[in-house]
Amino acid sequence: MIKKIAAAIVSVTLAGITWAQVDLNKATEIELDGLKGLGPAMTREVMREREKALFRDWPDVLKRVKGIGPKKAANLSDQGVRVKGQGYGQAPAYPPQKP
Repeated sequence: MIKKIAAAIVSVTLAGITWAQVDLNKATEIELDGLKGLGPAMTREVMREREKALFRDWPDVLKRVKGIGPKKAANLSDQGVRVKGQGYGQAPAYPPQKP
């Protein structure tokens, strides 16, 4: 009985970690590596781009990080990744540029 309770507690804890929100501008390398779809090379690319300047929003991420397109951004967002608190589907559109 104790083993079942312990297993349940561990499962719930790990599920909470999986669905925790991670801000792309603040995430550690370990947090990024733990996401499905981000390997060490892409994690390093995110970190390099972030050192240049923080990401403004999801369109900025897609523009600056090679290998992150709409599909991967949606997948990362589903895993709890945020940019300035916004999920990928919530990303504000850039205002139209004046000619």
